[in-house]
Amino acid sequence: MKAVGYFKSLPLSEADSLIDITVDTPAPTGRDLRVAVKAVSVNPVDTKVRMRAQAAPGEPAKVLGYDAAGVVEAAGPDVSLFKVGDEVFYAGSIARPGTNSEFHLVDERIVGFKPKSLSFVQAAALPLTGITAWEMLFDRFGVAPGKTPDGRALLVIGGAGGVGSIMIQLARKLTALTVIATASRPESAAWCKRLGADHVIDHSKPMPEQLKAIGHPTVALIASMTGTEQHYPAIPEIIAPQGKFGLIDDPKMLDAMALKRKCASIHWEFMFARPVYTTPDMIAQHRLLNEISAMIDGELLITTAAMELSPINAANLKKAHAQIESGTTIGKVVLSGW
Repeated sequence: MKAVGYFKSLPLSEADSLIDITVDTPAPTGRDLRVAVKAVSVNPVDTKVRMRAQAAPGEPAKVLGYDAAGVVEAAGPDVSLFKVGDEVFYAGSIARPGTNSEFHLVDERIVGFKPKSLSFVQAAALPLTGITAWEMLFDRFGVAPGKTPDGRALLVIGGAGGVGSIMIQLARKLTALTVIATASRPESAAWCKRLGADHVIDHSKPMPEQLKAIGHPTVALIASMTGTEQHYPAIPEIIAPQGKFGLIDDPKMLDAMALKRKCASIHWEFMFARPVYTTPDMIAQHRLLNEISAMIDGELLITTAAMELSPINAANLKKAHAQIESGTTIGKVVLSGW
């Protein structure tokens, strides 16, 4: 089968940074589905892994890809949630070969039914960012869905990116939180407002003054999607007493002591933790993807697919990685077809 992989961690300027390869079609066992991949999307984790992890000498090429939409083509003997022919979407596991291949194995417990109202391209944009945003908001922050006002606000730093785009929508549609997003360009600010943000401030400028100007000098919930190392010095000032700070990126250092006076907590969100460690609640990702699918079909959420490339090959994946590495992506970059 066709796939895209690499042997060495190289910058995109190098010809072998991503290459077209042919690999054996895998056989499903246990609770695995074999999915015929129709579309994939690219996330910041793809570019990070490309530069941090490479194939050991003598090992096969490393295949990236952590989002996919496709059709169940075969199933292991213990599969009970899906059948051959089902249209699905999922984010996979960082511990297994990625979705940038014609056929892909994935545990059914982290797979959801694709929204019926979306194309494969539109659906492929949603799983990883949807799971990450859902888990941070409801599992890490402990927000209870419902529209009973409690006076709290949510600050989404990097609101126009993939995860921020979903979190804004989830908070707007499922909670009574005041949603404040950050964006540094007019087009990204407009995107955040379109998705439901009550306020948009500029994270390239001091945030404390801007938050005071909109009547929220401190914020109970702060979700940092990008640039945490740059923005963290302001967090102890703008977080509310007993507030919660969550992040998904990789700062070199984080001074937890700075939050002690506010009795504030730090929450890491890493959506691969459940599948990598096969946690007892791993099936929660199957359920929440189905919830997101139902919300899409019920017109409560919209896809965040914003850029499409076709076909799925090394040349186009290099373009997608370059777009992610530019730091200017709005929504998601999706690739389709072989």
